[in-house]
Amino acid sequence: MIKRVLLGLFIILTASQTANAALELVITEGVNSARPIGVVPFKWEGKEPLPQDVADVISSDLQRSGKFNPIATSKMPQTPYTDAEINFSQWNNIGVDSLVTGSISPDGKGNFIIQYQLVDIVRGQLNNGKSKALDENGNLVPAKDYLLFSKRAVVPAKRLREYAHRISDLVYEKLTGEKGAFLTRIAYVVVSSKSNYPYQLRIADYDGYNERLVLRSKQPLMSPAWSPDGRKLAYVSFQTGSAKLYMMDIYSGKTEILTAFPRHNGAPEFSPDGKKLALVLSKSGSLQVYVLDLQTRKLKQITGGRANNTEPFWVPDGQSLIFTSDRGGLPQIYKVNLSDQATTRLTWQGSQNLGGQITPDGRFLIMVNRNAEGFNIAKQDLETGAVQVLTKTQLDESPSVAPNGSMVIYSSMYQGQNVLSMVSLDGRFRALLPATNGRVKAPAWSPFL
Repeated sequence: MIKRVLLGLFIILTASQTANAALELVITEGVNSARPIGVVPFKWEGKEPLPQDVADVISSDLQRSGKFNPIATSKMPQTPYTDAEINFSQWNNIGVDSLVTGSISPDGKGNFIIQYQLVDIVRGQLNNGKSKALDENGNLVPAKDYLLFSKRAVVPAKRLREYAHRISDLVYEKLTGEKGAFLTRIAYVVVSSKSNYPYQLRIADYDGYNERLVLRSKQPLMSPAWSPDGRKLAYVSFQTGSAKLYMMDIYSGKTEILTAFPRHNGAPEFSPDGKKLALVLSKSGSLQVYVLDLQTRKLKQITGGRANNTEPFWVPDGQSLIFTSDRGGLPQIYKVNLSDQATTRLTWQGSQNLGGQITPDGRFLIMVNRNAEGFNIAKQDLETGAVQVLTKTQLDESPSVAPNGSMVIYSSMYQGQNVLSMVSLDGRFRALLPATNGRVKAPAWSPFL
């Protein structure tokens, strides 16, 4: 039965609960090895101060992807605002092969007009930006084949930061061939012993800005998971004294109890089509993986036996699940085919492997790997079996992969506190997002929004 949760326990997303960034990004490694790019501060043509530095957001986004190293403004040879002002040789001489530039002006109605371009410096350097082409009338006109794109948009003031992420997505996709994930969010649990409601479920933009409190409770909250449409979160709550599995529409605030069996109800994970939910129950004794049909509410048990089987995650085609099991003694990751329940072991390197997720392209298994250094985030090539340890932090857990497969967010220990950390899929870029107001854990990266 759908119901509204008691006042004071759950807080619906509203503009009044929007906060400044509660997560502060601290880059720890990998910037210098990334591809140089120029993001010129956009020209501001208004009288009042611009409420958001759009170019700074774009620069930060590209840097956090782990694939780009935006050069500092102080090291730019010039600050052109249109392609006609670019000195291609000067940019080429400092190793920059792509440039983002533009201008912003008020429209007199409270909105902003943003004009921006992505420029191929190498192509512009080859012909000095003077190549010609025939127009429809047979006349020679500037070809501008160095313009990878040139766009214009009218954006409300309150959406400037959001649109900056949109520009970052466009730049990232054009230069890498992969879809950008800068317009996504993260959900996570904050534990603050100083609060009357110490357990808080929050969401924020992927970079920690625009944090919103979704739910607060005096009892533990665990395991948030996004629906594929980005509207709902499944999670575990102990608000009634025992674990129950809930689902919340984060825009309406409506919640629903999905399972409330004795003992354990946990580890929810939506299927790729959003019609089913993988979860873990202990109603038969040991922990077992089930699939719940969200329309019919029918449960299907997937694993069995005396072993504990937990942490299910869907393979992208929706036909299989991976999960963690101690059936061999210590935890390792297995794959089960949902049609015939045939099961195979996936992990062999390291004394333990758990918390697995499959990248969206189906190529890699991301997991927590126990090795001589401790518990770290690792990547396993599902074709070759090769394993690469990606992190150097301590007690890593709960990895969650960005919807484009470029980055992993996870919980780790930093200076004795639970914090969120990020690592690029190649392991070259690492960053910390230490919380300013509590211990942070159980991150979940949203789908594309």
